[in-house]
Amino acid sequence: MNKYELTLVVSAKIDEEARTAVVDKVKSYIEKANATITEVNECGLKKLAYEIQKMGEAYYYFIQFDAEAGVPAQLEANIRIMESVLRYLCVRLDAE
Repeated sequence: MNKYELTLVVSAKIDEEARTAVVDKVKSYIEKANATITEVNECGLKKLAYEIQKMGEAYYYFIQFDAEAGVPAQLEANIRIMESVLRYLCVRLDAE
């Protein structure tokens, strides 16, 4: 099992309930892939370095999980089609 961190940048135009639903859906994708979520950090509303879809701010979420090597590719394929997710990045964390 490898350790991964998924960063989600979620639209600020949707309400809190919809944002929670987006994050829960991503968590369900991770769990369906037989991965284990170890930590979820919500960093809140942050200013973007540049505008994305005419938005200057977005909500940031960091989800750490343990999974097999093929899981990030499956996860990114599912996240790619979610309209409320402006950007995402899944990286493998170094073993400590």
